[in-house]
This record gives sequence, C-alpha cells and structure tokens, in this order.
Amino acid sequence: MPNIIIDAQNLLSDLISRYASSVDYLMIRLEEAEGTDIVLRSDKVETLSEGISIGGHIRACYKGGWGLSSFNKLATIEERIKEAIASARIIGDEETILAPIDPIQAICKLPLTGIDPRNISLKQKKELCDRYTELLKSLDNRITTTSVRYSDSNQKVIIATSEGTLIEQSWVDMEMRFAATARNGDTVQTGRETTGSRKAYEDLVNLDTQVKSAGERALAALSLPPVKGNTYTVVIDPILSGLFVHEAFGHLSEADMAYQNPDILEVMTLGRRFGPEELQIFDGAAPQGHRGSYFYDDEGTPATTTQLIQDGVLVGRLHSRETAGKLGEKPTGNARCLNYHFSPLVRMTNTWIERGKTPVADLFTGIKEGVYARNWLGGMTNGEMFTFSAGEAWMIRNGKIAEPVRDVTLSGNVFETLADIEAIGDDFYWDESGGCGKGGQNGLPVGCGGPSLRIKDVVVGGEMEE
Repeated sequence: MPNIIIDAQNLLSDLISRYASSVDYLMIRLEEAEGTDIVLRSDKVETLSEGISIGGHIRACYKGGWGLSSFNKLATIEERIKEAIASARIIGDEETILAPIDPIQAICKLPLTGIDPRNISLKQKKELCDRYTELLKSLDNRITTTSVRYSDSNQKVIIATSEGTLIEQSWVDMEMRFAATARNGDTVQTGRETTGSRKAYEDLVNLDTQVKSAGERALAALSLPPVKGNTYTVVIDPILSGLFVHEAFGHLSEADMAYQNPDILEVMTLGRRFGPEELQIFDGAAPQGHRGSYFYDDEGTPATTTQLIQDGVLVGRLHSRETAGKLGEKPTGNARCLNYHFSPLVRMTNTWIERGKTPVADLFTGIKEGVYARNWLGGMTNGEMFTFSAGEAWMIRNGKIAEPVRDVTLSGNVFETLADIEAIGDDFYWDESGGCGKGGQNGLPVGCGGPSLRIKDVVVGGEMEE
C-alpha cells in the first residue's frame, strides 16, 4: 500500500487539535482498502476485478446531534471537517452522552497464519473459481445453474479522536460462496455453501468436499418428499444454532435497537429469564481468529467478550459509546461500520451459544416424531419472529434419524423458542461464513457458533396440518 496512511497520522492529530473546540466530540477515520472480487455464473464471468480505494469520514457530535461527512480525496479533508461540524451544530439540541473510554495510542494488525491473498495472482484466484465451477457442473446434468464467488479485502484504518485516541488497525478478510441449482421437470432445488477466513488463503483452496455437498444436496432434494407442515420437536445442528443465535437473538441484543424502540427495551429487560439454566450466550470480538475479531471497534473502544444470557437470564447487551451512555451501561466495543461511507452502528462480532452437556446422540432420545435439520439455505427475521430454511433435513421417528425430507422451514418467536430449548449438545462448531446486514451496511464479516440444540414446539414447513 502507498505511504499515505502512515504519513497522515500527524495531519489528523493537527486537524483534531484545530477543530475539536467547535464540538463536543470529533473523530476522523482514514481508510485504505484493496481487494479482489470474482463472480462466475455458470459459464459466464460476471465480475473479475482488483481494486484499491482510499477515503475517510468525519464524525462530529454537538449537543447530541451527529454530523457525518465522507471523502475520497485527502486534499478535501478540512472542508469535510467543517461540513460535519456544521451539520452537528444545526441538529444538536440535547446533551452529548458518550460512555467514557480511555484514550488509546496503538498500531495493531490481525495476524495471518498462512499465505496472504495479496501474494496470489488474480489468474490463480480465477483458476480456483474455475475448478470449483467445473466440480459443481460435473456432478450431474440436472444441475442447470452454478454460482461461485471469491472475494478478499485488506483494510488499514486510522482513527483519531478529540479525546486523544490514535489507532492504526489492519486486517485481511476472505470469503467464498457456492451455489448449485438442480432441475427435474417442474421441481427445482438449490444447495448453498459459504466459507470465510481471516487466517490464510489456504483455507479456501481445499474445499472440494464442501463445494460438492452444495450440488449433491440440490440433486438429492429433487426426489425427496416435502416435509408435512406441523409443530414438531426439532434437533438442529451447530450451523443452524449459530444462525439462530445471530439472526433471531443477536440483533435484538444490539442496544440501538432497544434504545430506539421502547417495546424492545421493555422486552429485553436485564434480569429477565429467556431460557433454561444451561443456556449461555456470548458475543465478542476479543476471541482471536474469527471473522468478527478485532482489537478495537470503529470508535476506538477495546474489543471485549460480553455475556448476553447467563444461566438462561438476560444479563447484557451490545453497545456503542452513545447507547452505553444513554442506558447507563458500559461500552462493549460493538460499534462497527462497513467502510468509510457509513457511520458506525451497534453490530454483532462473534456470537455464540456455549456448548452444553448432553451427548448429541441423546438429543434424539424420546422423540416419537420430529425433525432433524442441518445447515442453512436462507432465512429472515422480523423483530421477535424468525423463519429459517434448512439446507438438509430428516424426520426423527422413535428417537432415530429416519427418512430425508425437503422444503424444511423453521419458524417461531425467538423468546418462546429460547424458552422451549429442552437440551444443549456437547458439540460445538464455529461458522465463519457470516456476512451481516444492517442499516444498508451489508456483508460485514461476523462469526457464529454453537452446539446442537433440541427444541420443542417448533413450527416446521410453514402450513399447519389440519
């Protein structure tokens, strides 16, 4: 990368000192990013690009009002500072409340454990995508459409604030997504797989088994009977557990959601019981090596590990400095932005359910008729309600895994579902495939983890049987 980031530190400190007295709080974020994006759709190359971007944003706060101005020319930074300050002073009419943090001066880099993708040519990355595409297409002529996407990015960010913080932080992130659609007459089924890493390019080069499984699931589902809609006891695997804790519960734990919605704040009352005593839920960027890991968030708050549910009881939530200040709680280091075009929002990092004590085989014991669901195909949440589609599923009959079925969706109310957890498996898996969306900032890297879960009274398959 050019030396513009290194040379800018003195400039940022000088600008902060000159303009800080005009507002209650002033922050300058300078960012340099370079990356690769490849998208192959069947036999067509939709995207094949390498790029580099340099830009930043100014955040100013005055009497509780925020001004934001972004730029991609360093020469205009002083004008953008004045714009952000002017906006904040026009809007502000209350009180600036930011939970205190200690000023930090640090240079830090999330370490790679293997090959840096920047040392791999675009040609080699394209050849990797070609190989995975051919692997999917070669499985069966009933596979009509394939999709392979590769992306990597290297970001280096400097944050300077009027409180004395000056942080330089950098990381590399990689992701691959695979999909195969199979058709047999009017029946169409799709299988998907996603993986990501902040460790090494090698994590993406030996995925043949995972890639093939996307196509094989699509093909197998063509001949499977659809599940009969009903309310069942279900067992879900760790991947679905991770998706559930992120999508259905994690977003409700983000304090800006609660602060802006009194109804959610009332529901998410600290001390309220939501699940069995065995249930422990955490979020945090402090655990190293995951896609939601970092040293400092985008406000300069150190990464933490926050326990959200302890022994089934809500004990914490995720904060920016503003939400922590307004709710009288401690900042948790969860203010994140996708890039310099956006303001930081309260976002999850790595979210997980702690492993339990029940052997996985025992999760099925005593279930006369139920559903075993693995992996994910898609899903959506709307406040307390969720609907997820399983990547593959089987009926459970008399405590045993029985015939496979397709079109399995799991629906319910997150709080009722947490309360209906009957057992927590002793297994655990980290899913690094997550790209979280919120407030127009889509694709923010996150990690999800969990054990297998047994949950009663889950609506499966949409329509209820009469």
